[in-house]
Amino acid sequence: MIKQTVSSNSPSSFDSSEPKSDLSVAQAQQIIFSFLLSIVNRWSPEDVLEAFTQLFISHSDSTDSEVVPALYAILFSNNQQEFKNTLKRSCYILVNNWEMARQFEAIQSLINIFQDPTLKRRTLSPTLKRLRQWVNNFAESSDFRELSLFTARFFEEKTINRPGEWVNQYSSYLLVSQYINVENPIEQREAARILSKRLKDKFKFELAMYTAHSQSSPSKQALTRNPTALGDGALRLIKAIVAKRGKYSYKNLARIFLDQTQDLNYENFKRNLPEYLFFTVKNYPITHDLKKQLQSRLILLYSEHNFERVDSSLVLRSCNRVIDYFMTEDRNQPSALFVMMLSQGNSLTLAIILLKLILISRGSLLYLEARIADLLAYYEQFPRDQCGWVINFLEIFRVTFAIYADNVEYNLIKVKNSPRPDNRFPEQVDWEAFRVYSQMLDSSDVNLEDI
Repeated sequence: MIKQTVSSNSPSSFDSSEPKSDLSVAQAQQIIFSFLLSIVNRWSPEDVLEAFTQLFISHSDSTDSEVVPALYAILFSNNQQEFKNTLKRSCYILVNNWEMARQFEAIQSLINIFQDPTLKRRTLSPTLKRLRQWVNNFAESSDFRELSLFTARFFEEKTINRPGEWVNQYSSYLLVSQYINVENPIEQREAARILSKRLKDKFKFELAMYTAHSQSSPSKQALTRNPTALGDGALRLIKAIVAKRGKYSYKNLARIFLDQTQDLNYENFKRNLPEYLFFTVKNYPITHDLKKQLQSRLILLYSEHNFERVDSSLVLRSCNRVIDYFMTEDRNQPSALFVMMLSQGNSLTLAIILLKLILISRGSLLYLEARIADLLAYYEQFPRDQCGWVINFLEIFRVTFAIYADNVEYNLIKVKNSPRPDNRFPEQVDWEAFRVYSQMLDSSDVNLEDI
């Protein structure tokens, strides 16, 4: 299916003596994109990868007579940014289609192509030299690091104590920043959305299976992997969160808060928001300080709307700003509140506050996950052993949000004589007297072999 190629080191291959194409850059890009779209679902992944390699790496002829002249046009324009955009979108055309077709090994092979030793070879051709340099520059860019996230399923188990590698365990959040960025190609955004959801579903499924089997016979326990980094504490955490039922359940508290504030003006809404967020939170000394700081920040927030009736837009914007206060205010470094809470061992308190924000503003979830991605980008410079408290928060956060997902249900059943749990302060309960049961409400599209 692939034509015989000429030597990639030949001076005539992509040499500047080639006639310049009359194509514009936009026309040339469209020819390349159309070619890849036409073959990605008709050819085998192996043949598609070979064609991609011949075009961008081996720099040789292709089965399509229009593709090589199109690449000439982009190279001769001497615009590295346009070349990078072309290469990036070409990659995502393949990734997006293979992601939907569950051809995950092909995605890994595509990433590996950029390690081809051919890219390091010297050449006499100025145009070929330019092409190799531009491909190498792309392989060292943040765009390529984003592309590499799509191999997350192959390395998410890594725990090597080197900067950055532990961050791969949270790729589902890193991908969010890709698919909400409207400047990214549509193929990249769609592929990121699909993979992020698939990774989250995988974690929810594994957590539900672990919850079910970890309380069974030793033989069943041995067959089930704990998907968290919390060890035995994961089950206690799940029980503590699930114990919030009845009138003190987080969903019920959110409904009551929205009902009670729907007719208030914005100033009164802001006055009530901290009361709602910190209700049922244990009265540690830090709790009072956090509440006071939040109240002072909210006083000035969107004060021009103070006497207007609160609406969904103001709720959304306000919840997003509170997320900023608790996570990162400049999207580069953690906020002072984030550092203060986690350094004093209040990861669960922060996770619950964030959950309560999302329960009154569902539209803030993507915004919250994007801020998680910002924090991961900051902390990836540090080795795992220096980020223990951050990792502990991330684990508690994703367990908390997995439990409150729409497609899974957890229930707590008493199996021994023990005082009835106080829904306000479930941390004080003897959890050995209870068992937690989980059920996937819709797992038809969750296949562990595929994710």
